[in-house]
Amino acid sequence: MQKKYQTILFDLDGTLTDPKLGITKSVQYALKHFNIQVTNLSSLTSFIGPPLKDSFMEYYHFDEESALLAIEKYREYFKETGIFENNLYYGMDHLLKQLAERGKTLIVATSKPTVFAKRILEYFNIHDYFAFISGSELDGTRSKKSEVIQYALEQNNINNLSEIIMIGDRKYDIIGAKETGIDSVGVLYGYGDAAEIENAKPTYIAEDINELYQILI
Repeated sequence: MQKKYQTILFDLDGTLTDPKLGITKSVQYALKHFNIQVTNLSSLTSFIGPPLKDSFMEYYHFDEESALLAIEKYREYFKETGIFENNLYYGMDHLLKQLAERGKTLIVATSKPTVFAKRILEYFNIHDYFAFISGSELDGTRSKKSEVIQYALEQNNINNLSEIIMIGDRKYDIIGAKETGIDSVGVLYGYGDAAEIENAKPTYIAEDINELYQILI
């Protein structure tokens, strides 16, 4: 028999919304500062999900100082323009409404800075569905997904881990859930491919929002 979850944590990028254009254009803008020209935005989708500093260091071999400067440049574009080059996934508003009407506690758990996450949720008129927004700080602290999840649980005095589930589209979401001791759903409509999600071994895998609905309702 499938478990029923009372508290549902959602990743933001690639799970609630499709941020491809805004994030990749922000990365492109940052790389241009270092005289790195990228014309194929699809080649930058690996930046969607993990902490930005880790991505700049892994994919472009920046040292920490350069990675932090790259984040500053990224935010120059993102905070005014890229943040709104984003789309709510079709059917997500209906899913959130159904969950809220059933008395579920909904929380956003994202590596994105909390201040940006709140603006995005307000922009798409879904902010009020969520009891709490757990994100990173602008200085880069609390960016690891397990830290984000743990912070959400502590701030909301949630102790019964068997009633909690994390929804995300990348392996980082699944790993963070495991490190925190909660169940997870890996969704395949975001930016982690099937192999990445399957290898992370989530509790459930959802092909689309309809399958996610079946797991959660």
